[in-house]
Amino acid sequence: MGIRVYKPTSPGRRNSSVSDFKEITTKDPEKSLLRPLVRKAGRNSYGRITSRRRGGGHKRRYRIIDWKRDKDGIPAKVASIEYDPNRSSRIALLHYADGEKRYILAPKGIQVGQQVMSGPTAEPRVGNSKMLKDIPLGLMVHNVEMTPGKGGQMARSAGTQIQLAARDAGMATLVMPSGEMRIVRETCRATIGQVGNADHALVRIGKAGRNRHRGRRPKVRGAAMNPYCHPLGGGEGRAGAGRRRGPCSPWGKPSKGGKTRPKKKASNKLIIRGRKKKRR
Repeated sequence: MGIRVYKPTSPGRRNSSVSDFKEITTKDPEKSLLRPLVRKAGRNSYGRITSRRRGGGHKRRYRIIDWKRDKDGIPAKVASIEYDPNRSSRIALLHYADGEKRYILAPKGIQVGQQVMSGPTAEPRVGNSKMLKDIPLGLMVHNVEMTPGKGGQMARSAGTQIQLAARDAGMATLVMPSGEMRIVRETCRATIGQVGNADHALVRIGKAGRNRHRGRRPKVRGAAMNPYCHPLGGGEGRAGAGRRRGPCSPWGKPSKGGKTRPKKKASNKLIIRGRKKKRR
């Protein structure tokens, strides 16, 4: 995997780059694992816009990913590594010995033809899935569960990895990519290795059209609007925030530096060290 830069034949090409897709082995996905994906355009179940600046974009089909990795003791062979338009990482198609096919996140270094396995008898190798109590300390893992049996929820995007730091009294201590330290039950499952396609963060979009293909619509600054459209709008020439509370949304909610995490979150008590350092 890597980044490909084209010759600057246009202003958009000059400032853009793309992935080289060298790790992709096939363009045709497994039909039995495809589902139609209905576009929401930022709307909730009531049809109201809850996420602005969403809409359009290329048509996609959803790939069913095996987040649980619960086929214990059955070896699987990596049949192909494919592109998934719904996520930043690549996906790997597994052919199990009993004939079943499943998609998983493709870890860094996985190869076509490699054998992977889940369960307590699996070796601690890249691509294998085990409970945290069976994984040696210090290893990097991804697709980590927060609740046993629910499926992986942490470290699923391209290039992410979590370090298994310690175990004590039935709990495992994890060091997150942000520096946050969190404890989960040691019966939670995780996949060994780092998520592949780490160069995804280095890709430069370059032009607005590529964002439109991704379903991202233009963003207009509040200061460029009329005063009846946004609290920051209006004024003669360019003006500052002009409000006591500073930058905000069109409805007056602070938009920079404000805390958005719910106060009574069940997982907050499991955080040993936060990702933000306290200022002295």
